[in-house]
Amino acid sequence: MARILGILAALLGAAYAAKSLPKVEETAFGSIPANLFYFDDTDIVLVTDLSAKTTYRSEDAGVTWSPVKGPEKGDTLEVLRHPYDNRVAVVLGYGRTHWITRDQGKSWSDFSVPDPPTLGRLPISFHASDADRMLFLTAACLGFDCEESVYYTTDGFKSAPKLLRDDALSCLYAKTTDLFTTGDKELDDDQVLCIVKGSFSPFSSDFRLVASSDYFKTEGVEPAMAADGRPVNGIMNVAAVKSYLVAAAKSEGTTELAMYVTDDTKTWHRAEFGEHKLEEDAYTLLESTNYSMQVDVLTTKPTSPMGVLLTSNSNGTFFRTNVEHTNRNMRGFVDFEKIQNIQGIVMVNVVDNWQEVEHKWLAEKEIKTQISFDDGRTWQAMKAGDDKALHLHSVTDQRNMGRIFSSPAPGIVMGVGNTGKFLGTYDEGDLYVSDDAGVTWTRALRRPHLYEFGDQGAILVAIEEEETDEVKWSLSHGKEWQSISLKDLGIEGKIKPLALTTTPDSTSLKFILTATKGKGSRLQHFIYALDFAGLHEAACKKSDFEDWYARVDAKGEPTCIMGHTQMFRRRKAGSECFVNEEFKDPMPVMEDCKCSEQDYECDHEQNFAWSADSKKCVPSGPMHTPAGQCKDGAKTFMGTSGYKLIPGNTCAKKGGVVLDELVERDCQATESTPHSGKVSSEITYFKGERFVESYYLERSASSSSSESGDESVIMRTDRREAYISHDHGVTWELIDTDGEEVVAIYPHQYLNEAVYLITTGKTVYYSQNRGRKWHSFTAPERANQDGLQILQFHPVEKDWLIWTGTAGSGMGAETVAHVSVKGGDDWETLLRGVRKCQFVYREDRKGSDQLVYCEQYSSDDGGADVSLLSSDDFFEHKKELKRGVINFATMAEYIVVALRDEDEKTDKKAAPSLKVDTSIDGQVFADARFPSNFRVDHQMAYTVLDSNTHAVFLHVTVNNQADSEYGSIIKSNSNGTSYVLSIGEVNRNTPGYVDFEKMQGLEGVAVINRVANVKEVGEGKSKKLKTWVTHNDGADWALIPRPVDPPHGEPFACKGSGDKCSLHLHGYTERKDPRDTFSSPSAVGLMIGAGNVGEFLGAKKEADTFATRDGGLTWTEAAKGNWMWEFGDQGSVLVLVKDDEPVTSVLVSLTEGFDWFPYTFSEKPMMVQDITTVPSDTSRMFLLWGMIKGELTTVNLDFRGLEERSRPCENPDAADAKDYYLWEPKHPLSDDNCLFGHVAQYHRKKLDSECYNGREIQHLHSIAKNCTCTRRDFECDYNYEKQADGSCKLVPGLDPPNAADVCVKNKNAVEYFDITGYRRIPLTTCEGGQELDYTSRSRPCPGHDGEYQERHGISGLGLFFAIIIPIAAAAGIGYWVWANWDGKFGRIRLGGGGGGGGGIGLGGVSEHGAFDREAPWIKYPVMMLSGVVAVLAALPMVVTSIWGAVSTRMGRGGGGGGYARPFTSRSSFQRGRGDYAVVDPDEGELLGEDSDEEV
Repeated sequence: MARILGILAALLGAAYAAKSLPKVEETAFGSIPANLFYFDDTDIVLVTDLSAKTTYRSEDAGVTWSPVKGPEKGDTLEVLRHPYDNRVAVVLGYGRTHWITRDQGKSWSDFSVPDPPTLGRLPISFHASDADRMLFLTAACLGFDCEESVYYTTDGFKSAPKLLRDDALSCLYAKTTDLFTTGDKELDDDQVLCIVKGSFSPFSSDFRLVASSDYFKTEGVEPAMAADGRPVNGIMNVAAVKSYLVAAAKSEGTTELAMYVTDDTKTWHRAEFGEHKLEEDAYTLLESTNYSMQVDVLTTKPTSPMGVLLTSNSNGTFFRTNVEHTNRNMRGFVDFEKIQNIQGIVMVNVVDNWQEVEHKWLAEKEIKTQISFDDGRTWQAMKAGDDKALHLHSVTDQRNMGRIFSSPAPGIVMGVGNTGKFLGTYDEGDLYVSDDAGVTWTRALRRPHLYEFGDQGAILVAIEEEETDEVKWSLSHGKEWQSISLKDLGIEGKIKPLALTTTPDSTSLKFILTATKGKGSRLQHFIYALDFAGLHEAACKKSDFEDWYARVDAKGEPTCIMGHTQMFRRRKAGSECFVNEEFKDPMPVMEDCKCSEQDYECDHEQNFAWSADSKKCVPSGPMHTPAGQCKDGAKTFMGTSGYKLIPGNTCAKKGGVVLDELVERDCQATESTPHSGKVSSEITYFKGERFVESYYLERSASSSSSESGDESVIMRTDRREAYISHDHGVTWELIDTDGEEVVAIYPHQYLNEAVYLITTGKTVYYSQNRGRKWHSFTAPERANQDGLQILQFHPVEKDWLIWTGTAGSGMGAETVAHVSVKGGDDWETLLRGVRKCQFVYREDRKGSDQLVYCEQYSSDDGGADVSLLSSDDFFEHKKELKRGVINFATMAEYIVVALRDEDEKTDKKAAPSLKVDTSIDGQVFADARFPSNFRVDHQMAYTVLDSNTHAVFLHVTVNNQADSEYGSIIKSNSNGTSYVLSIGEVNRNTPGYVDFEKMQGLEGVAVINRVANVKEVGEGKSKKLKTWVTHNDGADWALIPRPVDPPHGEPFACKGSGDKCSLHLHGYTERKDPRDTFSSPSAVGLMIGAGNVGEFLGAKKEADTFATRDGGLTWTEAAKGNWMWEFGDQGSVLVLVKDDEPVTSVLVSLTEGFDWFPYTFSEKPMMVQDITTVPSDTSRMFLLWGMIKGELTTVNLDFRGLEERSRPCENPDAADAKDYYLWEPKHPLSDDNCLFGHVAQYHRKKLDSECYNGREIQHLHSIAKNCTCTRRDFECDYNYEKQADGSCKLVPGLDPPNAADVCVKNKNAVEYFDITGYRRIPLTTCEGGQELDYTSRSRPCPGHDGEYQERHGISGLGLFFAIIIPIAAAAGIGYWVWANWDGKFGRIRLGGGGGGGGGIGLGGVSEHGAFDREAPWIKYPVMMLSGVVAVLAALPMVVTSIWGAVSTRMGRGGGGGGYARPFTSRSSFQRGRGDYAVVDPDEGELLGEDSDEEV
């Protein structure tokens, strides 16, 4: 009997054991299951099989799977889950069809969007409180070129989506998160914010943020984000973070980003980071709280990434340092995690040997883990076992999906790591667990494991990360573990786990494991559903729970965060039971505490900020006066204490610390610092004979406002010492180069804050924060002394450098180019035997990120040919583009190459002529075709003058005899290959620089000096120059009219106007510093120049100074004598100083030159060599450079104290702005002010507004209207030339261009039109009117015949009207014209006949009346129906507009003669450094000179 009972007991035990095992179900997939997610509070899961492009659904937590019903197999691009509605998800298709579910994937409805979804960012922006509202971002791409649009739905795509904007780069709802609110229900429902392209520019520096509450049915509004109430340009990104919206903006000339924050979309503040700054791809927005944001900012080079963790105040605008030297990786991930569901507990990894890592980029990081229990105020090491320091792998080494350490399970934390001094490798780590939220830790399992939390922490599941056949779990908070073989659960073989997850709230006993089996071609992918309900633990009773406080002090007492403690009811570690409350999140019990100092923050709205030195809130600016206070002689008021309770804080003030009670304040504390009403000056003396070079390191718009007073200048003297000033020359400091001589200063061409000092050795000193902190690197070779540019910079990658140095010495020396992508920390050889290497990246030049051009000699022979080579992998592979290269230049979108033209060489002894090739994409070059009416027997030199208007201005030297140089200016079409003649006999000097200058900031105005006595110059006589001006960008040129006689002093000697009496100005070729331009990019319409009134340009010493306020139409004498000038505060402050004459004072105007007053800056006379200010001309400070009694001297002139410039001007775009008016430039040949098809309006400050402009304003307000097309919107096509009547006629003996080329250039073109002889100016915006580039006859492009017929097919009735009606109309119109022609209509004549040479009329172009006897449609009746009207002969071109200010104003150079080689640029001419030369590829470049000198 006993034996029978024993057998029964054994059988029952075996049955119970089998019944108490977890259950496992295995499902095979064709590839790694991706994007697995739960619908919240359900067991419903979606997953995507990437190889099959198919979405699968499970209703039982992964036990069974089936394809969703709607999208077919192969349809799925991506699945997006609504973050706040657990019913909604969207399957994105590959094309225009997509699917949406509103019942957790049970059923799907398809919908269509006109374009495919964008791949550059999340394609759908969800609304947090209304699942039917969505924004859909699309991208229609042709190759690399993508047109992005945004569509919207308010009914969940039940009806067709509507277009929101077709110029938006990204959009989101204001109500993107559940915590954010505008405070207005209607705005919460519908307000959308979009990043859109600039009004007048496609470049990222002009991107704008626009808000709309009616889906842009009316014009959107740009939020007033800047402190001065103006919008902000350069918006790169906008994102929702908890209860905040955050926008990042970037301006040109800096890598620094400005971050703007709002908590209601109405009021924005710029976030302040103290001494730290944000840079693109160098900061990470971390998981934040409801009351603050966390940001980690990169503080080192990206190759050795470390950061600083900063935490904001309650409105996200002022950030304080939490912990330094945080560990980051190169992808921007930061080792940071907030313990979920518990306020104030944060874990972070820091780099202990940060100093070594900063200076040695190959140094291995020594990482430690720290934890904070008080929201980052204090940090401590984590302890495990025998009080050993514990370090855990975090986000930068993530292996599982979801959070790293924590879950909603209260207080239970897990991680993989090790004890010891530092964090070891992941494979050497063990699994550790804590059940007191990180206070104490124990080792749970050896070896790294994937892990997950279930049943509110009642069960922990782990599986080793290597190949395994075992699953482990713990029911005791990780203190004890059980395991079972997969084989016992019916799974054969070992698996390699990839991810382990469960429901988002960690309340379930069900888990999903993704894993693989096998290797190589036998690799299989599986999903395993694990169900631990089979363990059949009892349900927990009340006695199985404990009250657990989330944070306790050393005595075990609960601590407070945000004014309260947190207590959770959780299952005890020793209780063998399951909570079994699936989908019920554990909720904390809050108990308020007495207020302490930590419950308050600085009252930022009243300009109080935290002082790290005094450890308290101190005033950072004037306080705002409360309404009704400080009136009627009151001297005090009750105002802020400087503190306020953090919003959302629940602490009890009674019995606690109270810091926010009102205190008595002085009314004077509400006022800003009073202005002195005076101009101030500061004189500084230096040792040396001359200033060699100087540059401004100007702050950009997105630079930190904590540096708002920074106006940095760096300069070098002839003693090879470099000095820097951060206050515009008030104080200077010598830069410590450890005794090394500085032979050149290289400001970064694209980043204003970066500057490099070249020494005589290999050491290079550099700064990336405008000289406030200096570093050094070792160059691969010593700097070359061949006049070649030593350093080249990449436009967007700030650490990419090209160094051109000299290897070897004597006869064996050669020039070698090296590249570094780590800011000089490492170097790789590019090419040997080079003359120049240059990055040719451009934002709109696709695939050019690593594109480099190099000029390389074919042999060591000094006279060897030069080849132009290109590479997009740093010359691992290379391509020869051209041979016989003289030079190449990059200018805007063009790459222009000057070559020896062997085909044109007729005399074997003579040097070959030159030719020009042009490329836009950097890969394919086309020959430049010069105009047929331009003949030069032997082309000797080219100077690239300008190409900022989608056309190249090229000066071709006609006469290169020393001191007698001149040439012709020709202008290209939009791809830089076909040229037309603009004007001839334009003055040039021996180094190759041309008297040509465009007015900055205004379309159409340019000034040149022409040689008036060409024949005499050919006989050896001196040049006589005249100044000519164009107001339509080269279409027509005229002498500058005689100014009115000065109100005081002698009248001008000559009378009248015309060839014998006009204004002439000394131009580019005579300047000490080529950056001293006639105009300023920020002072629209103003120009100043030195010259004389008469028949020809006189001597400069005898010149007077003239000014214009209307873009060069009318001029007045500003001052007698030859003065230098400078523009300040965007033209509201003008300063003149005598040239080549000792002075003690300057002249100042606050009225754009109407009135002047003197200011004495010194008792001792100063010989002033130059006057400068910041390149943008926005400062109210200036610098004089020169000598006083033989000593080198700078004088700072400070006009900020002037009462007339004491307040900031109002926002010019505001509806009630009173300080500005809208100005329309006048065109002398037009009554409607139309130029390039539109009328432009500019902001100008009123002369009587006593305020200062401050940061640069967007002067171009709007295009007031687009005009109808006229003759002026077209130019003559290639091989056509302008006739006396303004029409274009084919040159006899030449062929017209091939009209079908349109189809080759545009593969999508359906048709092309016959050649008319006219081509549309690229930048014109005209609409309708005379479309002279179209004829009535069109032809189908090859392969598009069907589409052509659909477009132009015509019915029988249509054919009747097409034939009969025009014949009747022609007969009627012809008779009417014949009866009424000639003098019966008033003729319009715009000036007399032609002027001088070059084949173009210069004295004004006559325009025939519409019915003139000689008009072509009268003379040639066959043209009557075409409607062609000849108006004005206009060469296309638009001057540099305000968003593309002339780059030559990057800084100031000067002193001592320049390197006079003929193949160079304007900036090398300006830099004057003896054997060290710089070529600035953005400036006018000389591309070749037929001389004996080899290059």
